[in-house]
Amino acid sequence: MLPLRPLGKTGLNFTSLSFGASSLGAEFRNVDLQDCLRSVTTAIDVGMNFIDTSPYYGRGMSEVLLGQILPTIPRDSYFLGTKLGRYAPRHFDFSAKRVIESVDVSLERMRTDHLDIVLCHDLEYVEMSQIVEETLPALRRLVQKGKVRFIGVSGYPMKMFKYVLQNSDDVDVILTYNHYTLQNDMALELVPLCQQKGVGLMNAAPFSARLLCNDPLPVWHKATPEVRRVAAAAAQLCRERGSDIAKLALQFAIANPDFTTCITGSANPARIREWAAWATEPLDQQLLADVLQTLQPIHNWHYTEGRPDNND
Repeated sequence: MLPLRPLGKTGLNFTSLSFGASSLGAEFRNVDLQDCLRSVTTAIDVGMNFIDTSPYYGRGMSEVLLGQILPTIPRDSYFLGTKLGRYAPRHFDFSAKRVIESVDVSLERMRTDHLDIVLCHDLEYVEMSQIVEETLPALRRLVQKGKVRFIGVSGYPMKMFKYVLQNSDDVDVILTYNHYTLQNDMALELVPLCQQKGVGLMNAAPFSARLLCNDPLPVWHKATPEVRRVAAAAAQLCRERGSDIAKLALQFAIANPDFTTCITGSANPARIREWAAWATEPLDQQLLADVLQTLQPIHNWHYTEGRPDNND
């Protein structure tokens, strides 16, 4: 069984591993629609109790596909989260008016009457003061109306999380990605800040968008040739030890209880069952130490995302 952990002060308890539905939007590869639907039910079957998506994933496709399968699953058996603000690669709208519209559209697409979590998506692309002064207050009003239970922000740079935490009391939860992995643990900086304010901290992308697995990187991956070379050496080390770097990456990401859950997704049901099995197996501490040493030359390598002034 996947262990349950409290999500800040929300009163919700999420499993250590959660289902990310970005793959349903074909963000990494072409997908089979039936496999997509089976992936959702498989995630529930293996014990994951939180599903994370966004209107950006597949430009609505992920939410629409979830709406085909979620009505067949008891609503009290899972928590559901989506995002708002980013709708296409260069289309952002965090206005209060669009907050209301986006939540209503997501509810309709996924055929549900409430969302447990709604996050502002990739706010590093806009002026962050708008998020604090307009977007989050508009979301809080939807909480009061019962459409949304808890709200927060998601994105890449550490700087914008710190800004929001320092300037808003309207944040229940934070979702960071690619920043708590074998290669990059910068999200540890957020742990004391979130604990101080009772904000739930979630992690996503334990494989760093395939950098820490044996699958080919997506074409949009920003890893430099040196980062790719070192990561490949770490993967080779795992193979030589009879293991898989993806297994080690997943086990490492869920081992730290300061992160309520780790979100990862696939449109391959067999892969999801494999992850759930890995989550119950002991972490090979010697292999972990050797892989971390191999990755040391690229430790905490990261890239710029969004506006330069929103990055460290």
